[in-house]
Amino acid sequence: MANWTAVTKYVLLGLREHHNLEMVLFVLCLAIYSVNVLGNSLLIGLSMLDPRLHSPMYFFLSNLSLMDICGTSSFVPLMLVDFLEARKTFSFPGCALQMYLTLALGSTECLLLAMMAYDRYVAICQPLGYPEIMRGQTCVRMAVLSWGTGSANSLLQSLLTWSLPFCGRNIINHFFCEILAVLKLACGDISLNALMLMVATAVLTLAPLLLICLSYIFILATILRVPSAAGWHKAFSTCSAHITVVVVFYGTISFMYFKPKAKNPDLDKIISLFYGVVTPSLNPIIYSLRNAEVKAAAIALLWGDLLSRKMSHPPCCSSAL
Repeated sequence: MANWTAVTKYVLLGLREHHNLEMVLFVLCLAIYSVNVLGNSLLIGLSMLDPRLHSPMYFFLSNLSLMDICGTSSFVPLMLVDFLEARKTFSFPGCALQMYLTLALGSTECLLLAMMAYDRYVAICQPLGYPEIMRGQTCVRMAVLSWGTGSANSLLQSLLTWSLPFCGRNIINHFFCEILAVLKLACGDISLNALMLMVATAVLTLAPLLLICLSYIFILATILRVPSAAGWHKAFSTCSAHITVVVVFYGTISFMYFKPKAKNPDLDKIISLFYGVVTPSLNPIIYSLRNAEVKAAAIALLWGDLLSRKMSHPPCCSSAL
């Protein structure tokens, strides 16, 4: 039996040999993180203030925006501080909490995107039953299921990881405590951890993607039966922002995991960094550019109409599209 040394703190390598590059990344990540927090906070605020946005679609969008804020806030602020320090140390409890949050919120995003696709399926394919099917209580339960499942999966993966023996190695070759980087420090057999990660990826990433694809197959079949071009345009406009977000999210995941491994490990770290920082900031931009209702709500807020509660438009949940 080898002596197992308790690890009380970790050292994050980051880009130790490229401090000037870290300064550039500090400025870029700070700007992108600010856009992420401000943009997603604005979406949440608009969904709460504007009666036209009191619908299931914007309820799930608010959850997605909250998840994006929490997900990036779990590692970006501390990472920005580390960019300015020569020696990047992280306590064991902080590392454990950061790994749990990043895992939980990543899984939750996949499930929320699937819930939003189901909402669009009901709205377009079953318009008469939409108000009854997508009631407020149902939407809350779907959101709680997404958050709860992501949290439970992260708790399981974290318990399996921290139950492994660690022999004193504490240097993590990354910007933050990512589960695969932590597993490389373990002294014992990690085959069970690898298996559970693979199963969780299949269930919480591929299964929601399959549900999203099936939803849009039925949506497309329904749209093609609409006789007027105006009906086509209206149906596509309600789905275009969500489709764009799904393509960006799963496209970046596919690029991350299926691209050839870079010869320089620092390049892989930079790519994963921008995946975690840039992608969440795109959601409010996409929904602002692709959604007329969000644009109208933003303009109304700018002119003070929302705060004075003078808007007379009915909530959009009264209609399917």
